[in-house]
Amino acid sequence: QVQLVESGGGLVQAGGSLSLSCAASGSIPSIYALGWYRQAPGKQRELVAAITTDATINYADSVKGRFTISRPNAKNTVYLQMNSLKPEDTAVYYCNLGTRYVDYWGQGTQVTVSS
Repeated sequence: QVQLVESGGGLVQAGGSLSLSCAASGSIPSIYALGWYRQAPGKQRELVAAITTDATINYADSVKGRFTISRPNAKNTVYLQMNSLKPEDTAVYYCNLGTRYVDYWGQGTQVTVSS
């Protein structure tokens, strides 16, 4: 059983910053990637940022230059530093642990950016 515990969401004004963290525990199989997705009301879940085990990083175009994903020491914790937040960043953010055969998801944390 794999558990992903997220923390760090909240309410912030436009232009502000928030940091999210996600810690994975349990019987973790071989990890391919750790990342963050988000889902806004009425929209599909979308990739925000992901980092693979060989340290390849992908960002959604909408967050490039503003968000930074990190996985210090290749441990089972991933962080998302979000700067210059915009109202359109408002969503539930989900941590994702990807393996070769299955994806695991956190419970989600709300990020709300007021204008």
